[in-house]
Amino acid sequence: MSSVNLTSLGANHVKNTTSGEMVEIGSLWREQTVVLFFLRRFGCQVCRWMAAEVSKLEKDLKANGVDLIGIGPEETGVKEFKDGGFFKGDIYIDEKKQCYNDLGFKRYNALNVIPAAMGKSVREIASKSGKTISKSSFLGELFLQEL
Repeated sequence: MSSVNLTSLGANHVKNTTSGEMVEIGSLWREQTVVLFFLRRFGCQVCRWMAAEVSKLEKDLKANGVDLIGIGPEETGVKEFKDGGFFKGDIYIDEKKQCYNDLGFKRYNALNVIPAAMGKSVREIASKSGKTISKSSFLGELFLQEL
C-alpha cells in the first residue's frame, strides 16, 4: 500500500447510519484517536466475523480514549448487520466509495472474484466464521476488494 494522504481522505463525506447526518470523515479523528474498520460488504460472513473479532477490542480501546468506527460502502445490509450486533462501534457509509478509492481498494470482476473467494486464507476465515456467524447475505456490493 502506498502512503495515504490524510488531508484528502479526511475531506471525504460519510453518512452516520444512526442519525443520517453526513460528516467529513476527518472530523471523526480530529478530536480523538480512532480505529477505522473498513468492511467490504455488510452481509459478508467473513466481514461479519472480522467485525465481531475487532469488536472484542472495543472495551479496551474505549478505556484508552480510542473510538472504534466501521465504514461500509453502501447501506444494503446495514440494518441486519447492526441488528446482529456484529460490530461494537459507530457505523458510517461511504456512499461515493471515495474513501475506498483514496485508500487503494480495488474491485473484483467476474474473472477474478471466484479464485479470490476460493483462496486459502478466505477459506480458513470462512471456516472459522461459520462456527460463530450463522447468517450471511449476498445482497449488495460483491466486487469490492480489500487492499
